[in-house]
This record gives sequence, C-alpha cells and structure tokens, in this order.
Amino acid sequence: MEAHRNAEQHRLNSRWRPALMAFFLRRVRDHAEAEDLTQEVFVRMLKGEVAGAADSYVFQIAQNLLVDRARRASVRRQYRDRLGRSDALDFDPIDPERSALGRAELARFAAALSALPERTRVMFTLYRIDQMSQDAIGEAFGISKSAVKKQIASAMVAIMVRMREDA
Repeated sequence: MEAHRNAEQHRLNSRWRPALMAFFLRRVRDHAEAEDLTQEVFVRMLKGEVAGAADSYVFQIAQNLLVDRARRASVRRQYRDRLGRSDALDFDPIDPERSALGRAELARFAAALSALPERTRVMFTLYRIDQMSQDAIGEAFGISKSAVKKQIASAMVAIMVRMREDA
C-alpha cells in the first residue's frame, strides 16, 4: 500500500508540479506560497477528495485553493480594519492585566460590601443592584424614605473608605 502511495506521489509530482507551480506563481507571486499550494493540491488528490483523483480536476482543485486563500485573506483584512477602527474610537481591547485588576477591584468591593451590617447591605443591594426604589425599600423594612437614604449613603461611604484602604 505504501509503495503504491509513493508511486502515485511521484507520478503526480513529475506530471503536475511544473504546471501547478507556474499557475500559482502567476497568481500569488510568492515562491513559498506557490510551493505550499502545489503540495496542498497533491495532498487533496492523494486523499481522494476527487473521485479517482482524475487529472482533469487538478486545476479545479488549484483554483479552489486560490479562492479559499482569498477568502481567508479577506476575513483577516476585515478583522484588522475593524481593530483599526476600534482603536480610533478609543476602544480598548481586552487586556489580561486590566482584566486581573478589574477582578481584584471587584473582590475589594465584595469584601467591603460583606463587611457592612446585614440590614444596610441588603438595602444597598436592593437599591444599587436590584434598582428598587427607596420608597419600596422603606415600605419593605417599615421605615421612612429618608431613613433608607441615610442607610444607603452610609453604606456608600463605608464601601468607598474600605476600598481605598485595601487599594
């Protein structure tokens, strides 16, 4: 089986290599790229992607490879263009260091929040995270709106002080 495969590789190489190299060099103008594309044609023919690897399909395979190459280049170009536009818009791509700093800051916030008295923490969470109105929180706890405001304000001060200390 291996001997047959080697014989087939040799036959393809001797018969089609010069024509394929010329075909690709005229289109890609890069010898290494033309060599890679030529080898890819042979690989596809040997894998039997074309029924019986008929010689009439050699240049169809070659043309398909060029189309695939152009599509990949287009996708890459569009991606680079999008990145360039996002830089112009002051869009900051995800940076591992920034991500780690954000996680650390979130952990400090969570620690500061958990250090609050339970009643104050619940009111703060209902107001700031669940976006419940101060009137509704006051009704739920049986206190006035101004008392809820004072609890939330004291929670914010305590959280800010704690986060500055931990920074």
